[in-house]
Amino acid sequence: MSDSIFAFGLGIGTQNKEGNWLEVFYPAPIKDADKSALDAILESTNYTSGNDTIILDESDLNRLHMSLLKAGNIEQAELASRLKASTQPVVLCVLATDTAPTNPAEVYLKLQMISQRLIQPHNTVLDGMFGLLVNTAWTSEGPIDVRELADRQLNARMEGRTIEVFSVDKFPKMVNFVVPTGVRIGDAARIRLGAHLGEGTTVMHEGFVNFNAGTLGTSMVEGRISAGVVVGDGSDLGGGCSTMGTLSGGGNIVIGVGEQCLIGANAGIGIGLGDRCTVESGLYITAGSKVNVLDENNALVSTVKARDLSGQSDLLFRRNSQTGAIECKTNKTAIALNEALHANN
Repeated sequence: MSDSIFAFGLGIGTQNKEGNWLEVFYPAPIKDADKSALDAILESTNYTSGNDTIILDESDLNRLHMSLLKAGNIEQAELASRLKASTQPVVLCVLATDTAPTNPAEVYLKLQMISQRLIQPHNTVLDGMFGLLVNTAWTSEGPIDVRELADRQLNARMEGRTIEVFSVDKFPKMVNFVVPTGVRIGDAARIRLGAHLGEGTTVMHEGFVNFNAGTLGTSMVEGRISAGVVVGDGSDLGGGCSTMGTLSGGGNIVIGVGEQCLIGANAGIGIGLGDRCTVESGLYITAGSKVNVLDENNALVSTVKARDLSGQSDLLFRRNSQTGAIECKTNKTAIALNEALHANN
């Protein structure tokens, strides 16, 4: 076995009646754990090798607490001790390698590491995750397998209670698991677990950020960041704008937004943007859109498909108000976000 592991987490999980994991909450996951942490896990639990998920009892947690203390990992030792009081199943998830997840506990560990900024989007393997997650009702009494919801609601009513259902989804909202430092979020329900919000990001009420996607720095998000889309520092997504999900824009094009870009209100992109690009309000650019490339004198240089401009910097995309043609010019104006709007602390 290697002297280190990709990640591990101690958490509290919820199971359905069949014993399948609905979700697992990891308050302090560890990425790239060193040999001392690995040895502590090996000597105090039933973990032996590979990627594994184990339920720990009180005696396991006692041994793990002492082993982690001896290894000098005070934070994880204290967490192991504290979890002894849990009335819910306590989970140890160890990922020796970053391979495709095999159960929901592994998926939740990876999603939380993204939202805790331990991993950037596209930097961990999530292949096959949808087939592993259980469709779940996220309620005022916690997560409930949607197939068990009606029975739970009836029992609650008989006891004089009402179970409020906030959503029915395979993904919960991020803030029930992770609240990153230095961010503002207008509507928490619009940020899914697995979103990555950089320090200084503001997501307004109509903004949306999907899993394995998000911002890397200070950004104003009033539009949609679809799954897999990453937005660079200093970029602004105007109200109602949208970004196509990764690989959906056309063939092998990865949709992303560079630094200091502006996507105007109700605009959208199906191509990647480099740095310092602007897309005019209301203009939606798909990979196959024909674009007239203009020189500094507004003379036509060539007509290309938008995918040929994907990822290039310093571009201004606009629509000709007379002909309706999409035009592209070199963007001379850098986007400066309003500093007062980004006072998140």
